[in-house]
Amino acid sequence: MKYTYYGHSCFSLEIKGKKLLFDPFITPNDLAKGIAADQVEADYILVSHGHADHIADCVSIAQRTGALVICSWEIYQWLQSQGVENIHPMNTGGKKSFDLFTVKCVVAQHSSSLPDGSYAGNPMGFVIMADKNIYYSGDTALTLDMQLVPQGAPISYSILPIGDNFTMGFEDAAKAAHLMQCGTVIGVHYNTFPYIEIDTVKAKDHFSKNGLTLLLPHIGETIQL
Repeated sequence: MKYTYYGHSCFSLEIKGKKLLFDPFITPNDLAKGIAADQVEADYILVSHGHADHIADCVSIAQRTGALVICSWEIYQWLQSQGVENIHPMNTGGKKSFDLFTVKCVVAQHSSSLPDGSYAGNPMGFVIMADKNIYYSGDTALTLDMQLVPQGAPISYSILPIGDNFTMGFEDAAKAAHLMQCGTVIGVHYNTFPYIEIDTVKAKDHFSKNGLTLLLPHIGETIQL
């Protein structure tokens, strides 16, 4: 399984040749100028919620690649109005198998609206169950519901926001990792905007002092999971 970081909370997981793209926000991100959104490949696109910094490139990538978009019912309806046809709606608590992996939708404590201001349903996180189980929280606060995430699917890697202000900061992300008994976290949703700039050295040191590992791949970097 491979993880490629495209900046902010946009990344892909490659599972046995299938590429799962999460929360596509590339074109408006000044830190991701080296990434061409029109060249990013996807077989599936998973959207955690409707905010522009998670959905900006979804329509264009979905239409170009024909990828199946997995999202909330409300985002499903909005994407249909934008001309996207290949969509599978889900909601919190739901589980569905696709090809070589299974998706479980879990609670995220955040807000969600679409770029035009319309309602986008509840935000979600995703547990991707394959050879290894990967949890992507989406934008969220620390919540005790995270204790439920590994039930039936022990988590190998957690992909968590660490930028604070709008989401968990790195201290709460470390607490979340302990709640889920997951020793390795991949940090996202940091440094993109002034509101969420952090000291990455301090963040890594905090994780290390708590017996955890924080991975912060560079934008464009691929790592093996």
